[in-house]
Amino acid sequence: MSAEQTTFFTKLKWNLPWLARYPFERAANRLQQNAFEKKHIIFTVANHFEPSWSANGLLDLTAQLRRLDEWREMASKTGEAVRDCEGTKFRHTNFYPAEQYAPEILDKMAELQAEGLGETEIHLHHGVDAPDTAENLRKVLTDFRDCLAERHKLLSRFDGAGEPKYAFVHGNLALANSCGGRFCGVDEEMQILADTGCYADMTLASAPDESQVAVINKIYECGFPLTEKVPHRAGKSVEAGRNHLQMPLIFTGPLVFNWTRRIKGLPVPRLEDGALVHNQPMDLARFNRWKNANITVKGRTDWIFVKLYCHGFFDHDQSACIGEGAREFFGKIIENGEKTGDYKVYFASAREAANMVFAAVDGQKGTPGEFRDYRLKTIQK
Repeated sequence: MSAEQTTFFTKLKWNLPWLARYPFERAANRLQQNAFEKKHIIFTVANHFEPSWSANGLLDLTAQLRRLDEWREMASKTGEAVRDCEGTKFRHTNFYPAEQYAPEILDKMAELQAEGLGETEIHLHHGVDAPDTAENLRKVLTDFRDCLAERHKLLSRFDGAGEPKYAFVHGNLALANSCGGRFCGVDEEMQILADTGCYADMTLASAPDESQVAVINKIYECGFPLTEKVPHRAGKSVEAGRNHLQMPLIFTGPLVFNWTRRIKGLPVPRLEDGALVHNQPMDLARFNRWKNANITVKGRTDWIFVKLYCHGFFDHDQSACIGEGAREFFGKIIENGEKTGDYKVYFASAREAANMVFAAVDGQKGTPGEFRDYRLKTIQK
C-alpha cells in the first residue's frame, strides 16, 4: 500500500465517527428548522492571529509590527464598508498565541479592540516538541490570562467582576489531547481550561484531522468528565431553559459537504468547514451551506450561529478573510438578506456570541444584538 493510500485510510479511520452520524445529524437538523420564521444570522470569525508566522520561520518584532499595521488598515477599511443590521463593523476575534507574547503586539491589538476591529482572546500551541504537563499548562494559561487582563485591559469578566474569562482556540487543533498525544499531552486540559476561566472553546470543526470528534454542528457541553482525555467527544446541546451550563462550551463551526464541486466534469464533494480561504468559493451557495448547518440553541431556532475561522496572516488568504474578497462577500450576504427579508446579519465577537447563547438559554426575548454584553463584560481601562 502506498503512503498516499495509507494517509487516505488513516484519515478515513479518524473521521468515521462523525461521518457515520452525518446523515442522521443532517436529517435531524432539517426537522428542527422552521422555514417560515425570519432568521438572525450571527457571524463570529475566529482568527488564529499570528503576525509572526511565515513559511520560513517566525518573523522578528519589526516585521510583525509592520504586518500588524497593514492588517489594521485592511480591517479598518472592511469594517467601515461592511456593517451588520445594527451598524456593527465586520471584524474578527483575534486569538493570539500565548507562547509568542510580545507586549508591543498586544498594545496594538488593544488599540484594534478599542476601534471596534476585533476583541482579543487566547490561542496556544503547546506539547509540540514533547508532551506538555498539566502544571505547566495551568501556569501558562493563568499567567497569560492575567497579563492580557491587567497589563493590556483585554478579555472579560462575568458581570464585570471576578477573575478574567476568555475564549480559546487550541494550536494544531489538539484540544484536550485529541491528536494521539501530539501537540498537547495533557489529558485533563478541559478541566484546566474550566478552572482558569475559559467560557468557550472555538477550535472545531477540524476535519479531516484526527482531532475531529463525532459531535458536529452544535454548541454543546462536554459529555464526559473534564478530567478525561477528549471529554467533548460526546455532549448535550445547549438548550433554552437550562438552569446551569458547564464551561467551557464547545462552540463548533459548520461541518457539511459541498456537493457542487466538479473536477473534469465529475462530482467530487469537498468538506465545508467555514474556513475563509482563497481557494473556496465566496458566493451565496456557500453562505446557505453555513446557514443550513443550523447551529442554534435548542428551542431558539431563529438564532443561527455561524462560527468561521481563518489564519489571518497567511498572505494568500487575506483578501478572503479581511480584504477585498471579504468586503464583497459579506456585503453580498447582507444585501441578499435585505432584499429577500429572510434574515438579518449580526457580526459578533466570541464574547458577544457567548453572551447571546447565555441569553437564549435564559429564555430572553428579543434580537441577538440586544445581548452583546449580557453577562461577559469587557475589561475597561
